[in-house]
Amino acid sequence: MALTASQPTSKPVNILEPQAPRKPFASSCKRRKQVCQSKKHNHASHNGQSTSIASELDTGTKLFRWLQVEGMPEQRVSIRPYESLGQSLDMTVADRDLNAGDVALRIPEHLVITLARVFGDESEAEQLVAGKHSELACLALYLMYEKKQGRNSYWYEFIAELDKQRGRGQMGARSPLIWDEGQAERLLAGSPVLQLIQERAKAVEKEYGELDTIWFMAASLFKDYPYDVPSETFTLPLFRQAFAAVQASTVHLQGVQKARRFALVPLGPPLLSYSSTSKAMLTWNEEEREVQLKADRTYKRGEPVYAWCGPQPNAALLLNYGIVDENNPYDKLSMTVTIPHQDPLFQQKRTMLQSHGLATMQKFELQRHKGLPPMLLPYLRLSYTSDPQLLQRPGFFNAGPSSEYSEKLALAQLTDYLQQRLSRYCTSVAEDNAVVNDPDAGPREKVAARLLRIEKTILNDVLTEVTHLPGAPEHLLASRRNGALLAGLSDWIHQQEVRLS
Repeated sequence: MALTASQPTSKPVNILEPQAPRKPFASSCKRRKQVCQSKKHNHASHNGQSTSIASELDTGTKLFRWLQVEGMPEQRVSIRPYESLGQSLDMTVADRDLNAGDVALRIPEHLVITLARVFGDESEAEQLVAGKHSELACLALYLMYEKKQGRNSYWYEFIAELDKQRGRGQMGARSPLIWDEGQAERLLAGSPVLQLIQERAKAVEKEYGELDTIWFMAASLFKDYPYDVPSETFTLPLFRQAFAAVQASTVHLQGVQKARRFALVPLGPPLLSYSSTSKAMLTWNEEEREVQLKADRTYKRGEPVYAWCGPQPNAALLLNYGIVDENNPYDKLSMTVTIPHQDPLFQQKRTMLQSHGLATMQKFELQRHKGLPPMLLPYLRLSYTSDPQLLQRPGFFNAGPSSEYSEKLALAQLTDYLQQRLSRYCTSVAEDNAVVNDPDAGPREKVAARLLRIEKTILNDVLTEVTHLPGAPEHLLASRRNGALLAGLSDWIHQQEVRLS
């Protein structure tokens, strides 16, 4: 049975400002530690020109005043500027004391950017996304063209605020999709989130290749722009910047038509803070024809207002919004157990697994404070069973250990797997704590350290539980750590080839 895990500082760039193409990531534990000791980045304002903090702080005020002029109703929130590690950002805060149930935020339909609002025709918008074109890619392309209009764009003040935020959430970091070259590999070494980042980057590149198709399909929209087709107007790095910013700023509305489900809401994210434990949601009120946020608790004036970000693990929060929630109840690490077809008892095992709603390739989720998944050990015991008569026993699957030897094999293999996953990280939990508490560490270093710390905590907690189970073969584990595999164990693993990934 083999177990495998599934799994130079530069100035910030305006979300619509071109960058040189990125080179492939390259991981290095040594460089990861060097970056963790680095100081915070120097930041420049949009268009790459230096401006004073005072002029940047004015962006939120201009947006709020523009919204008022355009018919935004009275709000119980306002925009408050703040500085985080040398970065000037804005945040949506309570404008007065709030009680649970108060409607804190109200944005009317005509001030919300959706595909329906952009096209003015829901059927045309739905036809566009029916062809499997991403709503986020369509919204990003629209804002890129609107950006080129400058002050002639209706959305100029909103776009200016999005430019200022650059997709940075309440922690001041952006999606690792647009971190500096190789930075994700260095800061997140050992984490399965790296695979998600690479997959998302490929998906964005594919979306970029489809932009000209979107442009031609939506001729009624883009014909009014005095610019060339997207591939001639925007580079891939530029599109990646815009996509990441839109991704971090988009709200997924529930119970609405497809053309309205992804929305850019002024005063919403990234100004509005996300929380995995909040019960407040940005929702569509059909009667009032507006997006609303009702407070789920009391707020004092000036406090940041929070909304629920959905049941997303921290890997997704980091990838989508550049944030990590320490109290996230949805955090998890995946592992997959696969029983090979060449197992002589494969058919009997598959039948038994199916009767319990499981498959011969089964994913299990490791979660904080929840211990071993209930079905994991029974699954591993079944995987190691070589006696067909045992499979005929009533209730065999949940009966516990079938033999001392197979139990030791299962626990040894699981322990070894957890140790291997932990060994892939370049830092210890203590080193991650030091980065999180370092006042000079940058926002990217901090969110990366938080994510790694949580992942290691999950693995260490499960490892501790496994090593304290009856039958945990400490002498076998010690032999394996010393490189002296017990012949019987090695032969059995090679023979079975049950895989955890």
